[in-house]
Amino acid sequence: MSARLRLTLSYAAFLVAAGAVVAFAVYVVLRYVPNYPLTAANPQDPPVVASRPEILHAVVTYSAWSLALLAVIGLVGGWLLAGWILRPLQDINEAARIAAGGRLDHRINLTGRSDEFKELADNFDDMLARLDSAFAMQERFVANASHELRTPLAVTATMLDVARADPKQDNELLRRLQLTNARSVGLLEALLRLADANAVSATFQSVDLAEITREALAEAEPGAVTVEAVLAPATVTGDPALLTQVAANLVQNAIRHGYTTALVTTTADGTLRVENDGALYSPQAAARLVEPFLRGNGRTRGEGYGLGLALVARITTLHSGTLTIVPRDGGGLVVTVVLPSAMRDRGRCGTATRGVDRP
Repeated sequence: MSARLRLTLSYAAFLVAAGAVVAFAVYVVLRYVPNYPLTAANPQDPPVVASRPEILHAVVTYSAWSLALLAVIGLVGGWLLAGWILRPLQDINEAARIAAGGRLDHRINLTGRSDEFKELADNFDDMLARLDSAFAMQERFVANASHELRTPLAVTATMLDVARADPKQDNELLRRLQLTNARSVGLLEALLRLADANAVSATFQSVDLAEITREALAEAEPGAVTVEAVLAPATVTGDPALLTQVAANLVQNAIRHGYTTALVTTTADGTLRVENDGALYSPQAAARLVEPFLRGNGRTRGEGYGLGLALVARITTLHSGTLTIVPRDGGGLVVTVVLPSAMRDRGRCGTATRGVDRP
């Protein structure tokens, strides 16, 4: 039985029940009150109805016909009313069927009164938008990963062909093969770290973000960029090992992609900010750098694997923090990570496992 039919029967049953209550009340009144015969307006005229049973019989008869009419009206009106009320569900159901067929670009865009159905439709649209974005990112991830893994394998195959044709170049080819193999291993390790961040068991405790950042600066590979640090004590709630990866990736990213200078700061409210000069970015290009394998203004441009900021985004989400990447005036980037402060989140320390949307 459909919901519309159930609502229709419910409306009709309620209407008939209400009519029956009214008819019964009238019957009781006429049965017991008044306790004298009904007369005409002129006292000399005979009574209008001399027999009380005749009155009660007439009331019962007309009440029965009235209840039958109410049942018909309740069924017809209830069917129309239920259809009008449940119409948004038809749109939501149609959107669900379209989504089940593989199309995630369809939206309900329900208009009209603000009620539970509109809230459901809006939430469904938001879910479709997130799924559409997640699947699009996954497709880009698979395509980019295939490209990144295919390149070193193709280079290796080419060098092996050259070695077969010219045995005298063995030493140089072996060196290049070693470098290519090291890059492939590094890429796979980076992919594993990114996958681990999707569902990781994290131990949350009070951590000094400034101290973690200071260690990351000390262990960073030197480069041509001069790094200035202004590290104020910042006690946050998080996993020390994962937050170390966040700080290390941001610092190394600034050194690798910066031109001359970089500034690393931490503040007491749990904010880590890394700013470096460098290439010009549009706001849209900067925001997309959290996608795996995106480097610079192009997908395969620059050193590294393009997974550092993607890993930072995963870990930040795991910690219920926020990550923003905006272009720096004059070129470069400003990357800001805001983590929950230990003072605001005292009850969160402990071990937790959280899932994060996969790429």
